[in-house]
Amino acid sequence: MDRYPRFDTMPIGTRWRAGSAGKTRADTDPWTGETLTEIPQANADDLDEAYQAAAAAQAKWAARPPAERASVMRAAADVMTRRKEEITDWLVHETGGTVAKSELEWSMVRSVLWEAAAMPHHVEGKIMPSDIPGKESRVYRRPAGVVAVISPWNFPMQLSNRSVAPALAVGNAVVLKPAGDTPVTGGLLLARIFEEAGLPTGLLSVLIGSGSDIGDAIVAHPTPKVVSFTGSTQVGEGIGQKAALKRTALELGGNGPAVILDDADLDTAVDASIFGSFFHQGQICMIANRLIVDTSVYDKFVDRFVARARGLRVGDPSDPDTQLGPIINESQLESIQDKLRRAQDEGAELLCGGEPVGPTGLGLPPHVLTATNDAATAREEVFGPVMTVIRADDEADALRLANDTPYGLSSAVFTRDLERGVGFARRIEAGMTHVNDSPVNDDANTAFGGEKASGVGRFGGMWAVDEFTTEHWISIQHEPRQYAI
Repeated sequence: MDRYPRFDTMPIGTRWRAGSAGKTRADTDPWTGETLTEIPQANADDLDEAYQAAAAAQAKWAARPPAERASVMRAAADVMTRRKEEITDWLVHETGGTVAKSELEWSMVRSVLWEAAAMPHHVEGKIMPSDIPGKESRVYRRPAGVVAVISPWNFPMQLSNRSVAPALAVGNAVVLKPAGDTPVTGGLLLARIFEEAGLPTGLLSVLIGSGSDIGDAIVAHPTPKVVSFTGSTQVGEGIGQKAALKRTALELGGNGPAVILDDADLDTAVDASIFGSFFHQGQICMIANRLIVDTSVYDKFVDRFVARARGLRVGDPSDPDTQLGPIINESQLESIQDKLRRAQDEGAELLCGGEPVGPTGLGLPPHVLTATNDAATAREEVFGPVMTVIRADDEADALRLANDTPYGLSSAVFTRDLERGVGFARRIEAGMTHVNDSPVNDDANTAFGGEKASGVGRFGGMWAVDEFTTEHWISIQHEPRQYAI
């Protein structure tokens, strides 16, 4: 099977073409620095064309039988299977993800497509009771219309597709803006997959462009009824303001605590915490940003955790033995190093670390610090291979520390007493808590979402049916009634 053609155009409305902004951005491999492709960027006129085409195509798509929309989702999953090597190769070279990370992301995208294939038959209405004689109340559920999706660079294909596939499956059209660092895996590759699966033209446009050219416009444009965004809290707050009366689904920043209670199985806790701290170089919103450890097991846990962290291999992500690849770009590396410097200036003790390595100097070794909850690496989202370990006096103190953050995305607790773990989990202020498992949830068909400054709404599973549809109440008066004026 031939690979897809060079990704130097984008699907805008009904055809693939170059953007009209008059400037081009190079898409590079963060490990080698090699240019993967160069893409002429889109502007606001391109965006308007995409929205017009989406609105024109959406009504016919929504009118198709559910089985037809479901068949496109299944066909896209089959394309994923046939093109696994091509897709994972792009994920390795564009995102800097290891082979293990890229294969996990590929499997999550395919799982979401299979889940989306069931969604067209779950767009259900209801009959509501009425207190007025002879009156019937029906509630019809229908597609929202056109959905705007803005996705990040860290898990680009999954974090685009978890909104794109469900939105299309229940009858919407989508305009997608992927991150500038990952335009292919975040959007263009996904568009080719849906095209090969038989999705009608106009239903999915992908716009590659700068924030100043299309970032605000994709949200403020009058056409989309729903805006789905995954990214930082700061940007998410701005999107919430610009979206005005549109519905928003926002998964934002995190500062996830993983709590190790006094009766935890330390082998399990260390294994899960290493994965939950350093998988994909810590560049995951659900990553453990803090390890909160009961004082009775603190020393043993720290010794084991540091020993494991020091043994992790940093290198070329295309090598199957590599465990940590590069940071996505120089700006992100500088941000991580700034937090490390400030934490140590504030009194944090660095137990292991190292200087950046690799052809581009973006391969950052794992860093482990011990500190209080107030250190820069503990109070701020690091988004890198950095873990801060915090000592807790007891269970009550651990809960206080876990909740002492404006964020509330993912979290974890480790204990041999499962009911104790569930009780503790229910008191954590977060959208997701995992008992005896990593805070990085790799189950693609469950609900993802946060509380507090970590977001609004839920992504994943059948929750997506609610996010991308709307209800219409229609009442029918079967018998004449008397009206009092």
